[in-house]
Amino acid sequence: MTEANMHLGVAFLTQTTAGVLGNSGLLCFYNYTLLTGQNVRPTDFILSHLVFANNLVILSKGIPQTVAGLGWKYFLDDSACKVLLYFHRVARGVSLNTTCLLSGFQVSKLCTKNAWWKITTRFPKCFEFCGSLFWVLQLLVNVYVPLRVIGPQHKQNVTLQMRYRYCSTEVATTKPFVQLSQMILLTSIDVMCLVFMMWASASMVLVLHRHKQRVRHIHSGIPSRRQDHEARAIWTILTLVSMFVSFYCLSAIFTLYVGLNAKPDLWLVDTSAFLGVCFSFLSPFVLISSDTRITQVFHSYTE
Repeated sequence: MTEANMHLGVAFLTQTTAGVLGNSGLLCFYNYTLLTGQNVRPTDFILSHLVFANNLVILSKGIPQTVAGLGWKYFLDDSACKVLLYFHRVARGVSLNTTCLLSGFQVSKLCTKNAWWKITTRFPKCFEFCGSLFWVLQLLVNVYVPLRVIGPQHKQNVTLQMRYRYCSTEVATTKPFVQLSQMILLTSIDVMCLVFMMWASASMVLVLHRHKQRVRHIHSGIPSRRQDHEARAIWTILTLVSMFVSFYCLSAIFTLYVGLNAKPDLWLVDTSAFLGVCFSFLSPFVLISSDTRITQVFHSYTE
């Protein structure tokens, strides 16, 4: 095992451990609030789906990358490769969908303040339904993934491309037009979600800017507690969306470059995998730092 592989294994181990701890803590917290009904917020339903999906993304990618980085080879068989990559793609898609829904919820909240009482009563049920729908949708959309994934023990028998450290995918034998059509169909959901999130983020920034100008004209005193909570929630969603779009685009660039090369360098494969997990690793700490219910618990223990 080389020194570079050791550093890689430690980096993925750190990312995996911290991400799983952060997401698992949030998952326990959201489930506790939903079961007990104490200080429940409308977004707790969808955030519970988000942190669970993030946990699955980290576990399905971080653990095998850590093991491979520490020098173990061919530790997965064909079935394990298919299951790992399938659930990684499903969880990644659910994470995208839930982040998109959160940004849409915040925009609708800002634009319909006069009917906020209706949104408060209807959105929790909508979140519960959408969360389940996202999982079903991603399970169906990514059903093709196990069909193309090959375990390492078969690498001598087929032509492979886009090799991982622990799994590979078969070279597509269909016509280029068919491949392009499949790629457009499979990426259309991601692209629509990303465009919607960017539009929602721009709308929220515009609303905040107008509100700030209005406050300056009014020369009001101390802002209300509700306004402070809304501003914190908006900036939290904006931070999550910015992180997701940035890491998604960076990971997509590396993944595309790896896919276009017959024998890509392993550092490109590792960088793509690391960037693909960064949102799931960092987002729980953004949610923890912005949730006053959690920070109040920390303050009460430290005092």
